[in-house]
Amino acid sequence: MILFSPSVRPSVGIIGLGAFGRLMAEYLAAHVAVLAHDARAVEMPVGVEAVSLEEVSRCDIVVLAVPVAAMRAVCREIAPLLKPGALVMDVGSVKVEPAAILREELPAHVDLIASHPLFGPQSVGQGMAGLKIVLCPLRGGRARQVGAFLRRAFGLVVLFATPEEHDREAAFTQGLTHLIAKAMLRMEHLPDRITTRSFDLLRQAVEMVRHDAVGVSRAIEQANPFSAEARACFFAEMEAVRLECEAPSLPKVRAELVEAQHFS
Repeated sequence: MILFSPSVRPSVGIIGLGAFGRLMAEYLAAHVAVLAHDARAVEMPVGVEAVSLEEVSRCDIVVLAVPVAAMRAVCREIAPLLKPGALVMDVGSVKVEPAAILREELPAHVDLIASHPLFGPQSVGQGMAGLKIVLCPLRGGRARQVGAFLRRAFGLVVLFATPEEHDREAAFTQGLTHLIAKAMLRMEHLPDRITTRSFDLLRQAVEMVRHDAVGVSRAIEQANPFSAEARACFFAEMEAVRLECEAPSLPKVRAELVEAQHFS
């Protein structure tokens, strides 16, 4: 099937209308027919049709916008409902585990792409142009076509990687951001008057992730197989920095030695 050609308007079914599922539905509705399903009673964005799980699973493209912890159960529900030639994608924050679930639970007659939009509602601002998305092709050859559509329609920067490459890098670039944010959010009443530009930018980064869903934070901290290694590296360097800051400076040590020798 040719997707996103001028003569084809595919149907996109989104399962899960949390913060990112809703954001995705709102932006896609101007370009494709968007159907959505959520087990909760939620208000649909303008231009998005609320349908049953059976109906959403029959779309040309099915996007799983559910927590990683729920993905296997959802895949088992939709597996017998997917039509041959469909494309199934996820949008989770980690990729090794979701990629394995997609491969294990979904039938061979559907194509698979694991994806991670490197942004959320807090970082979209005035639009998506210049923001990044990672595509991990798993089955079939349509990842390049999907990437071309995302560049053309939204101005996204499309990166291709294996699930392992994604998680290894994200353990640092995303995991450390959340780690620092978690520490700073525990430090209440930080100054907001006498601040440097660098501190303002740091606090801005914290604000961009502080409202992430619990499932997102849990996936970043626990579901990424490389996150423990990244944390250990960070904590080791912070301990080295602490010792360095608390140790007497070399000039001071030398001065004390000279003084001691003078009075001996």
